Amino acid sequence: MLHTGWTIWCVLLTLHISACHLEISGYDSDGVICSKGLSNCTMKDEMPFNVPEENAVVVQNLTAYFKLCCRDRAPCVLCLIIETEINSHPGEAQEDEGHSGNGEEDDEEETERNFKASVTVCYCAAPAMSMCKKVEFTVNRAAHEKQSKISVVIIEPSGVSFSSHVIVYPKASSLRQEVSVPSLDDVCTQEQQERPDECHVPKLISVINKEMNRVELQFDGRNKSFPSVCIQYEKNGRCQGWNRMTIPLYSVTPCICLQVWDEDEDGQRSRRSHSCPFTDTDVFQRNVWQNVSVSVGPGQMNNLRPMLWWKLSAPCRLEGEVWPCKKESSCREMKGFRQQLSNGTWKQNRKGQWKKTGVFEEINLKLSPCVMVKVKGMDRELGPFCFENTDRWHWSLLIVGIMLLLCLTVFISSYLLRHDFVKKWVWSWHHGGFVQIGMKCHVVLLSPPDVDDGVSESVCRLGSQLSNQGFSVSVDQWSRKEQCTLGPLPWLYSQLLELKSLGGRVVIVLTQKALERVKTWTNQNQGVIKMKREDMGFPQKSSPYSDVFTASLCLIQADKQLGRAAERFVLVTFDPNSSIDRSLPELLQGLRLFQLPSQTQALLSELAVAGAGKGSGKDMGPFSFHQIPLLNSSTPRSSGSDPEMNFSAPC
Repeated sequence: MLHTGWTIWCVLLTLHISACHLEISGYDSDGVICSKGLSNCTMKDEMPFNVPEENAVVVQNLTAYFKLCCRDRAPCVLCLIIETEINSHPGEAQEDEGHSGNGEEDDEEETERNFKASVTVCYCAAPAMSMCKKVEFTVNRAAHEKQSKISVVIIEPSGVSFSSHVIVYPKASSLRQEVSVPSLDDVCTQEQQERPDECHVPKLISVINKEMNRVELQFDGRNKSFPSVCIQYEKNGRCQGWNRMTIPLYSVTPCICLQVWDEDEDGQRSRRSHSCPFTDTDVFQRNVWQNVSVSVGPGQMNNLRPMLWWKLSAPCRLEGEVWPCKKESSCREMKGFRQQLSNGTWKQNRKGQWKKTGVFEEINLKLSPCVMVKVKGMDRELGPFCFENTDRWHWSLLIVGIMLLLCLTVFISSYLLRHDFVKKWVWSWHHGGFVQIGMKCHVVLLSPPDVDDGVSESVCRLGSQLSNQGFSVSVDQWSRKEQCTLGPLPWLYSQLLELKSLGGRVVIVLTQKALERVKTWTNQNQGVIKMKREDMGFPQKSSPYSDVFTASLCLIQADKQLGRAAERFVLVTFDPNSSIDRSLPELLQGLRLFQLPSQTQALLSELAVAGAGKGSGKDMGPFSFHQIPLLNSSTPRSSGSDPEMNFSAPC
């Protein structure tokens, strides 16, 4: 089928060019061209089974080859060209013999008569199934062409790709021809303006950014998606995946190469592009020299003769020399041992470094020889790289090992015995200097206003733990009788007097509901504090410890105005997953918060440091009733007092 709507040109892929004597142009799909004497040529797909066909002609010769068919503004694709030679008058001789007695008029009618014929050609690329094309045509006997040619063009033949081996044959014939498709690399290296899609690879641009000390990788025509990249040192080095768009300058060397490719959603990879953009950049040569490492050691050959082995590693393979020397005032070369770095085999380790090893045979190890290295391009020699004679310090090493073992034993024992002391001592040093950790203090432990059984048990356990650590502890849950007698604020005031003489902290337990109570209290007490119970923020119905908790808020507010609330109050919470530290009300901000039990040790250290200040003359500030206008010292402290002035907790 011929079409003239497209302009097509073919690029010959193989060395077989003599078969391209038929002009091929205008192919938009599979097509067929018939020579003079054949007309009405049509082509269709045919099954490869050997079923007898009517009007089939014998193929006398077959030639197949591949071309690269390129259409304007469209990628190039593979085309299989199958050319056949057939005998277009197969029964002419027999028919002449059978009609030898007829008249001249019969002969003229016979020669002008046309007949239909067909030919079928197939191809197969393992492991794909054979595919066949059947060409049907009309033979014109008047053309007097006994040998006719048919050319079949198959665009993108099924199962055929670059580097494939294809067998082409006519159906019901013994003719066979094997055709090899060139590799993709061979096709893509040809200097053609049009190439297959498989040749299109991401174009890498490397930009040196000296201000940021890095090389930036850019890809032409890419805005969002980026291709896959791997880095290799030397062209035949191991290519290691790289998932960043920058390379630090200290890692760049002249031998560094980059491979780039696209990978689709199905994991199919396109052809890779290879580039070594810094080959001629001498400024990065120093990165190679700065990363050269040499190790040296003694050894023995198979005949027990001494030898000195050396191993050199670097980011790139080097040219130069290596030789042994005897270290005196300078390292004097030992003649006759020089070796070339370019000789032998370099191997690459897992880190991408290239390494080369060698030995100096039958060398006097008693001289403790060293090794010098001269690298091509460097203006100085590297070294000397030496090893120590183990005979000289063998016993010293044993003694040092024993001493280290003894010191380690003593250290572990001391650590186990004084673990708590060391942690507290270090903590105190980071919080203002050395203090006497062993001195204990007074601790007032206050429950939240919404205390439940779980929180109540945690408060009691914490109080017991502090008491076992040697602290003087007052817990509001243990002092219900005193609170009923004195009232919540006077009881709290009496505890603060203990703090002033002994040192210590008021520890307030927080919960989420406690935080809500603090916010409510703060909003209600913006402005002048009133004397009525409901205006002071004391809840009418709550836990027995609500009044003490609210009283502590009054003291915190007064101390914050003097800038010393953090010296007297700390906060704790028993919820390890709590986010209380990120939602503290303004009144509690600035106070240290400890999450228990994970920060129990830190809490103990904080309390111990607070106790270390007792008796030091530091003024903890007066606790007097005139600081807090909620309390009248002459007010009766029994539960039968005036409701507006009753500060006792419900008993």
